[in-house]
Amino acid sequence: MNADNGIKVKSFKGTRGGNEHFFIIKATPSLSLEEQIEEVQERYAASLESLNLAPETAIFRRIFLSDAINQAPLVRASSLAAETKKNPVAVSIIQQTPLPGSKIALLAHHIESPHPIKKKRLLGKHVLIEKNNLRHLWSTGLCAGAHAASSPETVQTREVFNDLIEALSRQKCNLGDHCVRTWLFMKDVDVFYRGMVSARREYFEKFGMNENTHYIASTGIEGACEHQFDLVSMDAYTLPDLRPEQMSYLNDFDYLCPTKDYNVTFERGTKIAYADRAHHFISGTASIDMKGDVVFIGDVMKQVERTLTNIDRLLLSGGAKLDDMMYFIVYLRDPADYENIDACLAQRFPATPYVIVQGPVCRPEWLIEIEGVGIAPNDTPHLPEF
Repeated sequence: MNADNGIKVKSFKGTRGGNEHFFIIKATPSLSLEEQIEEVQERYAASLESLNLAPETAIFRRIFLSDAINQAPLVRASSLAAETKKNPVAVSIIQQTPLPGSKIALLAHHIESPHPIKKKRLLGKHVLIEKNNLRHLWSTGLCAGAHAASSPETVQTREVFNDLIEALSRQKCNLGDHCVRTWLFMKDVDVFYRGMVSARREYFEKFGMNENTHYIASTGIEGACEHQFDLVSMDAYTLPDLRPEQMSYLNDFDYLCPTKDYNVTFERGTKIAYADRAHHFISGTASIDMKGDVVFIGDVMKQVERTLTNIDRLLLSGGAKLDDMMYFIVYLRDPADYENIDACLAQRFPATPYVIVQGPVCRPEWLIEIEGVGIAPNDTPHLPEF
């Protein structure tokens, strides 16, 4: 992150499918909420202007807040969440405090294409993108909308998956064959994670996903939507026109064990190949070894190094490398570790956008978790253009 202006941008220039741009924008911690929102809006607008990007190129935004219940209404009234009928944007609002103490930070994804991109909002929480005769479905803010503290995490998990499955069925696709990536956010992950995993497994089994087939790249992390009694919320990315030969899974069993070895159900990474590029969706990754054990317990600096090694090995298994990462989201259990982690990442990845947020991981011993998306050049002309 550029310390002087709070903006970091990285772009992938495609040869056949257009250009992709990823932005991380932060606010000055000492400002009020209204001032921070205004600052992020101004920095975002200036970044788009510098790249000559029209508002219609916006695809996805995740807005990280320190207090979603109180802050979301003001954010939704800003240009960060604004949209028109002709230009909907998939906006995710998540309570995960941006460190070292801001009230708001922004991750944004824009696509610049020589061909028209059609966008349509579906069923309230889903945005359908049509590009080069391919559909991309972004689903954000899936939650139970609970109005009383009586619905357990297992029931709420079923509700968010039911919402997604209904949207997929309307696009004549399904969870097992077409959903590429999910993000599951839980209040008090130390308590509610296992219940979510159990309920999720039921849905995966219905759609033919098990330890002998495959799962979905995912992050399960502490976070909250803007509703007081919601314990679970979810974002998802689905490709309804995905061909089986486009998808492969990222693994390196010399470094990381299969997730089934410790009774969870997600892919460590998923690669989606196109004619000129391959997207590498890296799930939430932590300091784990080939036996499934947490390594370097209590040492956050050694844990970040092991985590980055694990991500590097996942990328290498798909023909990519760490330099191909377009952005990182870094989840820290203890905000006191921020300065050391920030210094490490700034030195290692001066050209890569990243945001560090407070987000405890599913095992208390994990002090840090990292996820992101990598894009590497690909030359497979028979595959669809992105």
